[in-house]
Amino acid sequence: METLDCKFASNNVALDPAYPHPGMPENRLYLFWHEYILYPLAMRGHCRLTMLLSRHADADIVQELADRFGFKCVRGSTNRGGAKAIREMRVAADKENLTIAADGPRGPRREMALGPLFIASRLRIPVVLLGLGYERPWRVCSWDRFAIPRPGSRLRGIFSEPFIVPPKADRVVLEHYRRESQTLLTDLSEAAEHWALSGCRMRNEYAVLNGPKTSLLYDGIPR
Repeated sequence: METLDCKFASNNVALDPAYPHPGMPENRLYLFWHEYILYPLAMRGHCRLTMLLSRHADADIVQELADRFGFKCVRGSTNRGGAKAIREMRVAADKENLTIAADGPRGPRREMALGPLFIASRLRIPVVLLGLGYERPWRVCSWDRFAIPRPGSRLRGIFSEPFIVPPKADRVVLEHYRRESQTLLTDLSEAAEHWALSGCRMRNEYAVLNGPKTSLLYDGIPR
């Protein structure tokens, strides 16, 4: 079985606003920790992205925000509307990128669920793990320690190398990918948090908005 790794890309990548980040024009399934759900909403609006949200009432607020920032949403989870959600995401995957909070909607915090990898396997769509970090964020007393960025603070993101979960993967194979993905996503998130706090520059650092403190990482080596 393969081992997952970080994404290294070239220096001269071009930013296409239709995609979540430059260099990956094909549709992908992006996974990140639930506590950073504000990041993709605020940073990459109107980029052909469909989000999977639970049917819990607290996800209604996220859907409202998603609508404002130009994202589409599919509602469902393992226990409520899961089959219908997969069908809707299958349709969306033909034209849209997909994204799921890997430990949502109820946690435990930073524990990868099997559901997103099951979806990736059944839809045969490449997965990209997205580690995110804010500079000294406010934290909510919730199961995920929900992070709220301070105005004017640095926001950082690090992508993994895209990988494929084998089609029709059984529980044993899914569990392997779950463990690998959980470890890598945790490492990427901690690296992004350290990067945001330190204020250091990275080789191949690339800003996704015009603000001087906002950027995505394409090569994990400091310069």
